[in-house]
Amino acid sequence: MQNLFKKHKITLMHLAFWAVYFSFFFYQISFVSGNERPVSESLQEAFLHVLFVVIIVYINYSFLLPRFLKDRNFLKYILSFAFFFCLCVGTYIFIKRMETQGTRIHDMFSSTRFLVHYSLTVLFIVIFISMLRFVEEWFGIEARKQEIENEKLNTELRFLKEQINPHFLFNTLNSLYYLAIIQSARTPEVIEKLSQMMRYMLYDSNRPKVQLPQEIEYMQNFIELEKMRIEKPIPITFEISGDVSSIRIVPLILNTFLENAFKHGLNNHSTNGFIRIMIHADPNLLIFMVENSKPEHPDSKEKSGIGLQNVKRRLELSYPEKHNLEITEDENHYKIILTLDLA
Repeated sequence: MQNLFKKHKITLMHLAFWAVYFSFFFYQISFVSGNERPVSESLQEAFLHVLFVVIIVYINYSFLLPRFLKDRNFLKYILSFAFFFCLCVGTYIFIKRMETQGTRIHDMFSSTRFLVHYSLTVLFIVIFISMLRFVEEWFGIEARKQEIENEKLNTELRFLKEQINPHFLFNTLNSLYYLAIIQSARTPEVIEKLSQMMRYMLYDSNRPKVQLPQEIEYMQNFIELEKMRIEKPIPITFEISGDVSSIRIVPLILNTFLENAFKHGLNNHSTNGFIRIMIHADPNLLIFMVENSKPEHPDSKEKSGIGLQNVKRRLELSYPEKHNLEITEDENHYKIILTLDLA
């Protein structure tokens, strides 16, 4: 019922207006005027009156106003409306004069006072319904603008997600190639993890939101594959607290920070390297922390910034006014704390 009203709300508003107007006019000619007449005659008169008002109103509403809104030719609109208005009002008065020929109320329909009163009544209703048309047009324009804006944001989000770190895939394939060359027993394991990650990136990440445990599994697979790139054992801790099972987040929003920790925080020259990851989940709050060391001799070819700009923009689009990103660093450490308001 609610969807039906929402879909046809304009039509229902018009029907409600005419039902009220018809009832008011019928009551006025039946009881207020003091005329003793059969109900059928009052209904007939009310129907004829409302019929001609409806014709005038919807000629203007459905044909003249849309043409005016398109062409913006005010003089043409006024002349066209005046023609149909005079035609319909004249036809109605002519019919009423013929109906009342020889009766005591014939003079009323022949008077200038009735002509002015009827014309002003019709004009008032025409203006009122026309205002509804302008309101509809305005809301329609706003709705289309919002639709276009949403489409632009969705397109930008898809573009940002498609930029997510292809260098990781190349690194993993290189490592996989090396394992295949030496016929390592870990080759099937690596292929399985990479397959799970690719499935998540290609299919699950296309959804607006995913379960947090899915994102965590992706990050854990990422960590295991990245360990292969680092020749030295590096202490990596991953702490999870709170109930993560009920949390839903935008996919691949956390892993960029983890990628940066490996990409810019560790290399084969690191001696005191480390990475700490922490996720704390409350029903309406998620806190994500990544802290990593900085290498003593950073690789000059590695340049940071693009991935971080990407994830910041995604946060702005996906969690407007509902996220906080803190970044602190010194000569030896780099740390981010991301807080997401999930309410």
